[in-house]
Amino acid sequence: MVFSGFVYKQLQKISGKSNVTREKEELLCYSYDSTGKSFLPDAVVFPGCEDEIVRILKLASKENIITIPRGAGSGMTGGSVPVKGGLVIVTSRMNRILEIDEDNFVLKVQPGVIVADIHTSVEEKGLFYPPDPASSSICTIGGNVGECAGGPRAVKYGVTRDYVLGLRAVLPSGEIIQTGVSTVKGVAGYDLTRLIVGSEGTLAIVTQITLKLLPKPFAVKTLAVVFDNMIKAAKTVSGIMKETIIPRCVEYLDRAALDLVKDHLSFELTKETQALLILEVDGDDASVKRDAQRIEHLCLSYGATKVLSASDPKAAKKLWDARKALSPVMYKIATNKINEDIVVPINKIPDLVAFTQKLQEKYSLKVVAFGHAGDGNIHCNILYDKSDKSQAQRAQNAVDELFDVTLRLGGTITGEHGVGMTKLKYLPLEIGTVQLELMKGIKKVFDPQNILNPGKIFS
Repeated sequence: MVFSGFVYKQLQKISGKSNVTREKEELLCYSYDSTGKSFLPDAVVFPGCEDEIVRILKLASKENIITIPRGAGSGMTGGSVPVKGGLVIVTSRMNRILEIDEDNFVLKVQPGVIVADIHTSVEEKGLFYPPDPASSSICTIGGNVGECAGGPRAVKYGVTRDYVLGLRAVLPSGEIIQTGVSTVKGVAGYDLTRLIVGSEGTLAIVTQITLKLLPKPFAVKTLAVVFDNMIKAAKTVSGIMKETIIPRCVEYLDRAALDLVKDHLSFELTKETQALLILEVDGDDASVKRDAQRIEHLCLSYGATKVLSASDPKAAKKLWDARKALSPVMYKIATNKINEDIVVPINKIPDLVAFTQKLQEKYSLKVVAFGHAGDGNIHCNILYDKSDKSQAQRAQNAVDELFDVTLRLGGTITGEHGVGMTKLKYLPLEIGTVQLELMKGIKKVFDPQNILNPGKIFS
């Protein structure tokens, strides 16, 4: 796609000359996400308000210009990558927290707000926004809505869709829609809010988000549980979830993951250490103390070699910093990685963990597994060098097998990263033909010209 001088000047009139670019060096910065795959856009615009997005999309609709909404570009499946060129619309200037309603536990924000800033702002007022993806220090709430992000706390509190009460969004035609409510309940008509959440920027561009908040838990206790066997750790997860205790986090790290972040840990890794569970409970002081003791006893009964308790918030933060460092640190030992966020039923986690080890042996590639074991969401990372054709092919074959086994275990190919461009060919393995055609029909109703983020979700 080649932008005409007229179109480019119109974009400059809408958002200002300093907020539109087609300089190649700058376009490169918005050509990729965390997949590492890169496609150069024709231009990038940084709108500062909803009205600018309306005018941009009306122009795009009239001129049949492909448009791609983008947050921080931290996605793992290419959701914001301009695979067909076009105009990237970056929402980073729309970064205001509009309202924190303490009486009604409601937050209104623009899409460019960093998720960690939401956590800080509401917690200062004794409130709590649970979704906490590993990239929370850089990712935006608009991107979280687009992908329906989760994070470690999802096991107890749910994912992004469970906290989005309503949205303001702009259709590809430039029309504004208001979905959902600002109340706890609301069932008037079809649930367009939930339809847009997780739609990966293919239906509309979100301009304002109304989020549900909770009271901030009074106390939190973090435990690090060490195992000499990965299967023991996996079976412990299922055992914990059978109890009446629901931890707010149950994270799993295999030995390969632990080796990568050992310098971040406050305890020494021995040769016997093969897996680690990070568990967290919250509530009032008495319930937290009681639940932590029960979980410690349960873990030991399942074969844990030791249970370490974080002495204070600083120690707990160090443990979580190690967990959040995992994804980027993998590039220190491999030039490329494929990160798949598969989910299986909780009682199938041991089977999945055992399979990841077989995968590593079969294809002679490093496989690093970690993730939100409490809800069956394991991030399986296959490390390779794409310049080596043999490694690249083996990595792709490993992914094919991984998805096949995941589906046979009753799981899903993606828990929180979305389909994007990297899982297009796998979606029909999980979703039936009739359902896929319904989804394509919905896309056509919202976007009859197919100008909004084409090449995502559907092949």
